[in-house]
Amino acid sequence: MSLYRASVAGVRGQIASSGLVGTLTSQFAYEFGYQPSPGEVRSWERSLQVLVSDLEDAGLDKVEMLIEYRLPLTSKRADVVLCGEHPKTGEPSYVVVELKQWTKASKSPGTESVVLLDGALERLHPVEQVRRYCTHIADFIATLDGSTKQLAGVAYLHNASSGGVDELWDFEQSETGRLFTADRRGQFVTFLKSRLSASNGAAAADQLMNSAVRPSKQLMKLAADEVQRREQFVLLDEQQVAYEDVMRAVRNASRASTKEVVIIKGGPGSGKSVIALSLLGELSRQGRTTLHATGSSAFTQTLRKVAGARQPRVQRLFTYYNQFINAEPNGVDVLICDEAHRIRETSTNRFTKALLRTGRPQVEELIESARVPVFLLDEHQVVKPSERGSVAEIRRAASKMGCKVTEIDLDGQFRCGGSRAYEHWVHRLLQLEPGGPVKWEGDEAFEVHVDEAPSLVELELRRVLEEGYSARIAAGYCWEWSDPVKGGGLVEDVVIGEWKRPWNNKKSTSHGGAPGTPYWAFDPAGFGQVGCVYTAQGFEYDYGAVIFGPDLVWRTDHWEARPEYSHDKQVKRGEGLSFDRAIRNTYKVLLTRGMRGMRIYSTDPETQALLQTLVSDEMSAR
Repeated sequence: MSLYRASVAGVRGQIASSGLVGTLTSQFAYEFGYQPSPGEVRSWERSLQVLVSDLEDAGLDKVEMLIEYRLPLTSKRADVVLCGEHPKTGEPSYVVVELKQWTKASKSPGTESVVLLDGALERLHPVEQVRRYCTHIADFIATLDGSTKQLAGVAYLHNASSGGVDELWDFEQSETGRLFTADRRGQFVTFLKSRLSASNGAAAADQLMNSAVRPSKQLMKLAADEVQRREQFVLLDEQQVAYEDVMRAVRNASRASTKEVVIIKGGPGSGKSVIALSLLGELSRQGRTTLHATGSSAFTQTLRKVAGARQPRVQRLFTYYNQFINAEPNGVDVLICDEAHRIRETSTNRFTKALLRTGRPQVEELIESARVPVFLLDEHQVVKPSERGSVAEIRRAASKMGCKVTEIDLDGQFRCGGSRAYEHWVHRLLQLEPGGPVKWEGDEAFEVHVDEAPSLVELELRRVLEEGYSARIAAGYCWEWSDPVKGGGLVEDVVIGEWKRPWNNKKSTSHGGAPGTPYWAFDPAGFGQVGCVYTAQGFEYDYGAVIFGPDLVWRTDHWEARPEYSHDKQVKRGEGLSFDRAIRNTYKVLLTRGMRGMRIYSTDPETQALLQTLVSDEMSAR
């Protein structure tokens, strides 16, 4: 969990022999598969030497240093964690240190915890940064059990004077978040001596590094309060049955110390995510260690924002599938895998540590990590060739690992106005069910329209926006996707005749009034940009619209998938049958985001003619 570990004296020896930076660079490249940035290398060259000198002056040569310590279940790294004994209690004591080479910084106007470097670059206030690091470590390192009593946090701006960062001192400081500058070096040394004794720190470092990683009881209590009180979930029929089946599996696994895999499958709007959040809230209330995981950045980021709005610590319970690549077997009681159709073949990517690139199936990692892994999925929402989230794949892995499997089918339909007819019509339209496309016979609960132009689509959706409903336009990935213009807005990449609109914002933060990528479907400001499957999947809005691009066209009596018109490089790698199925699933996902109605348009004349034949105005909302 750290790039390099040694005593202060050991690190000094590496510095003296000019070997420290080379060692860190090699280890970084080995673990992450790419070279560190020049900024990181400069920090190792300059900042670590300053810190080591201060520790030596404090008489702390035997304290253990964990350099580039990776926070549990995240890719974030703390610059240094100092490990030793507390001078008064003799208990293990840890100081998390963030080293900054800043010389000048000021508060960002209108914010509470954002600072500006050189008047331009926005960064989180370093005191808040290190404070959050301490809280995260306490929440997930089992031996700390949610308490920061053994932790201290320091932001050390060793190149700055107090006057150069005078606006930063207004920020409230605490034991887990303190600020020191070069001219307050003496105070920094005194603080270090108040938290660490001159004794050998190896045992404390061992305890931290060897501890199990799991959410603490305090964090689970916060989750129970936040999730259950913010959302009063009412589970209906088979939703409640699925919920009870999971709770039964959890009780059985606890009593008999066994494992059981639960698979919950259902179509769009069948209540899978409601079940997931209900389980997270109740299991947390019971004190059972539980995590929620998805493979979608947009979905996870939005859940973090909504479920953890008042208690940011709760956000840490929402994780990603690839964060369990080296998880402790049965380290948590329950792992809730929402949107499990997005499980990948493996967790490996270019950021994966070389040591962990085993090629092991991701589904096996997820099953191994919990006593009761719960998979909630819709097999018709697999949209990438690399996605392996199917019932068969999960059953195969569970059987290989000797686990009992319980499978639950959700029949209810709560999106698309609860319209079974519409869900069936979409499946027939895209030939995901046998029989081919059929006419839309109408359903009073759900509107369907085929418009003659994208401008008419937008005009009608603006009308429902004015009535207080939510609405979004999404499309197949058939146009280039430009980066936001620096100092400007978004590029209008989606061009159909004279109608031009931008894709949703590429950035994770807002730009030119457009919300960050994860929040396109959730934030009202998302209207006006065109979304894609990656920002729409997992979400719902009152009225939706889908623009079929030239990547999927109707020819006589069948669909033709045309990868040459797709700009989705990941999907294009799976040409042929894989691309065909992935692109039809993509449009199925897009067509089933609306709760009250859907508008459709195709850029291809023959496809548009088919759609107009199938949907007539008089039947659209019967």
